[in-house]
Amino acid sequence: MKFDKQRTLLIVKPDGVQRSFIGDVISRVERAGFKIVAMKMVIPNEDQIITHYNKDDDWFLKKGKNIVETREKNDLPIEKEPIEYGKDIMRQNVAFMTSGPVVAMVVQGNDVVPIVKKLVGSTEPTTSDVGTLRGDYTVDSYELAGFTGRAVRNLVHCSDEVSEAQREIGVWFSPDEIIDYRLVTEQILYDVNLDGILE
Repeated sequence: MKFDKQRTLLIVKPDGVQRSFIGDVISRVERAGFKIVAMKMVIPNEDQIITHYNKDDDWFLKKGKNIVETREKNDLPIEKEPIEYGKDIMRQNVAFMTSGPVVAMVVQGNDVVPIVKKLVGSTEPTTSDVGTLRGDYTVDSYELAGFTGRAVRNLVHCSDEVSEAQREIGVWFSPDEIIDYRLVTEQILYDVNLDGILE
């Protein structure tokens, strides 16, 4: 079986930067056995964030209907069409992600997309497992964010699927910014023949 140099995008969001969690995020990734092949600190612009999230009207409508249902359950007024509530999520994400610096990185390793997703935890911090970045370090929720009209502060972003990772990496990095190099630990993690390494 051949080692698959799978890559994923991982971003420390503005709240993660402000709370000084950059080192914690990098440490978790490296301790899992992955290597960082590109990294930069930037303040994103609106177009970059819209391209990154890549949502369509079906997504906006679905999310907007959920928001309308939540507002109805809490006896709050319905002031716009469901699709506009859905589009508010993107507006809030743009405002949040462009509010300050983020640290974007490309992480490489075997099955890196699902494993980094597991390390990060589910999107909503209140339902993230203990031991994940979101489960351990934040207590925000969709409900609280929705009532206060802002994006969920969940510290980090990671790609959900391999195909999505490839697309997202292209939004943040050019090919010449990604460095191909070898770590000694890769031989321990992936090579079948360890003769001489462990002696």
